[in-house]
Amino acid sequence: MVENEMLLMRQFEEIEQKVERLIAICSSLEVKNIQLRNTISGLETELRLKTEALENLSEERTMIRSKIDTLLVKLENIAEMDSNSSR
Repeated sequence: MVENEMLLMRQFEEIEQKVERLIAICSSLEVKNIQLRNTISGLETELRLKTEALENLSEERTMIRSKIDTLLVKLENIAEMDSNSSR
């Protein structure tokens, strides 16, 4: 009977140790999960900022092209007027 009790106690101790290890693993995974969520949040913010910057650059490029086109039309008009007046 004493051997059975010793075996039972040893098994309970093993179970307790395994449960403690599982708790430690869960705690470390929770910390890692929080770190990963923070990393994801930071990356999402960075992506949003870069997307906004890219949109601003695209709008700026479109505006510059429009101004260049307008200037080219004006230059063509001036060139046409100059060629007509020299005739």
